[in-house]
Amino acid sequence: MIELKGLSVEELEQFAISIGEKAFRGRQIFSFLAAGKSIEEMTSLSLPLRTKLREIADDTVAEIERKQVSASDGTIKYLYRFADGELVESVLLRYKHGNSICISTQAGCRMGCSFCASTINGFRRNLTAAEILEQVIRTQYDSGQRISNIVLMGIGEPLDNFDNVIKFLHLVNDERGMNIGMRHISLSTCGLVDRIYDLAELGLQVTLSVSLHATNQKTREAIMPIAKKYDFETLLKACADYELATKRRISFEYSMIDGVNDSSEAAHELGSALKGTLAHVNLIPLNHVDEKSYRKSKRQNIENFKSILEKYKLSVTVRRSLGNDIEASCGQLRAKSMKEKK
Repeated sequence: MIELKGLSVEELEQFAISIGEKAFRGRQIFSFLAAGKSIEEMTSLSLPLRTKLREIADDTVAEIERKQVSASDGTIKYLYRFADGELVESVLLRYKHGNSICISTQAGCRMGCSFCASTINGFRRNLTAAEILEQVIRTQYDSGQRISNIVLMGIGEPLDNFDNVIKFLHLVNDERGMNIGMRHISLSTCGLVDRIYDLAELGLQVTLSVSLHATNQKTREAIMPIAKKYDFETLLKACADYELATKRRISFEYSMIDGVNDSSEAAHELGSALKGTLAHVNLIPLNHVDEKSYRKSKRQNIENFKSILEKYKLSVTVRRSLGNDIEASCGQLRAKSMKEKK
């Protein structure tokens, strides 16, 4: 079965021609899919064409396995199930400036960060471009909320699924479809240096978010296995080169972990490492994961860390926690569901 949502307008035009239709039918199908319409709902298409499409193509690549809505802030967490039974999570976050969605790019994750729930149960497979896009389309359609911002920071490492992620970016950006601007999309990586350079060459206007979570090689290697392949200095060099090539500011994600990376000394070390760059630092109070022993930093330590970084003339924010009552931390709902099914 052909995954229609994974095809560009041009590919759908060729597909339409290949089944004896005019090219403009491909453009119609693309618009219908972006609006969340099923083949049966594409009533501008003839019944014979809809019947033919149903026989050879797939217009729905995910089902809602579970949906949880936060009573405190309206955050919605979706657990999506694909045709082969694999599960991924998406989270709809509501802000004053618009609605953001955090989406997954892989079923499971092979990066092995010791504090992250996404690594529980290991890596299963990459998601296709259609499966990544489906999370945005399905969430917007089900919630009735217009999505204006996308964060690729859910389950999986986006740059470990490079080709499918890049195709997704072009699909969701297309003005004939969802028309979400590249500048409204953030792509997170734990630090795959080779792929950071590949991304820079494409010249896309996405915001690159680097999951740093440490201020030196020793600490980073202890909590993030990827640091054994790409050391701390090599990663920072790649980030500097990325900024130079794209003229885009990098956002460094920094999970505040009690007793691990939240000391005053660590703050000064990070400030020294990033001083003089365009970087923005996003401090993230760690979400508790039952299977992990880590705890979030005390509020006083987070504020002290922020204050020290600001002395180095860095842009710093503390992420506001949303969806705490619905296990909004990435990977938690998937892990719980898989555990229940064993």
